[in-house]
Amino acid sequence: MTFVDMSAAETTPVFEHAVSNSRTWLTPEIGPSDWTISLGSDALNEIGMMVQYLRANPLPLLLRTPDVFSIPALQSTFVSARKILDDGCGFCVIEGLPMDDYDLDDMVACYWILGQLIGRTVAQKWDGTMIYDVTDTHQSYQDHGVRGSYTNVELVFHTDNAFGVSVPDYVGLLCRHPAVEGGISRFCSLYSVHNRMLERYPAELQRLYQPMLFDRQAEHAVNAPLNTWAPFFSWRDDKLAARANTSLVRKGYAVAGETMDGDLIAALDAMDLVSNEPDLWVEAPIKRGHMQYLNNNELGHYRSTFTDHENPEFKRHLFRTWHRARGSRTYDE
Repeated sequence: MTFVDMSAAETTPVFEHAVSNSRTWLTPEIGPSDWTISLGSDALNEIGMMVQYLRANPLPLLLRTPDVFSIPALQSTFVSARKILDDGCGFCVIEGLPMDDYDLDDMVACYWILGQLIGRTVAQKWDGTMIYDVTDTHQSYQDHGVRGSYTNVELVFHTDNAFGVSVPDYVGLLCRHPAVEGGISRFCSLYSVHNRMLERYPAELQRLYQPMLFDRQAEHAVNAPLNTWAPFFSWRDDKLAARANTSLVRKGYAVAGETMDGDLIAALDAMDLVSNEPDLWVEAPIKRGHMQYLNNNELGHYRSTFTDHENPEFKRHLFRTWHRARGSRTYDE
């Protein structure tokens, strides 16, 4: 069996007491006011000025940075958003990007530029893709190398790139079109999930701190290992650094032709059961013009299955960015 071994760097002792911080919440304790920010008139005026500048000064999109713009209202908005990610509930929805007032390319450019106020953008695929299209391509999620973001299937609570050599710190999404039905976003605090696991399934939690196989979904060089070997839970700088994706662990063993040990099977089943308990998650539907950001180390997110618009022009389509301060900007750091 061959794999990329991340276990030495990431395996840490089990955190053996309940965690209490600003990102440890239960469903009744937070509401839309904790995660929602609306763009005000000053911010919208700054968007208009950004578009004028972009059109008057052509440049490849990936070279665009926020430092050339005077945008105090937008900077304040994104400072508030980053505070919610780091010190609040862990996810934020910024409402009101004026998608119907400007060309799509203008809005994607603004999203790209403003997202850098959350953190440095990094590649999301082995080929260096920086802005990733989240849309149903009608491929089967059962096929090796097909990421769930290219399908319309239900995606269990997970963190992005749990299988990767390097996990992004933050994930951003811009909604061009939502689904006609479904595609609902849910969020859970992985601290609260961890606490519940410690209380009810301590032995299973112990197994999640030990290494396991993750399917790399073919995001690697030719002839590179197909799997990553890493723990589900670890800690970095006294914060959770989760690789949460039970689906990709199960796929990892299938791809390797290996049988999961009984303790791991029980641990993954317990994780799925606990993370779906209704007092541990909230829904935050994403709508056209919403920019959604989340803390990808400490928060799990879920997407329900969905039905697309019959007109392909209006099918569910999100633009995604990843943000990470560590290492280089390449996919594998």
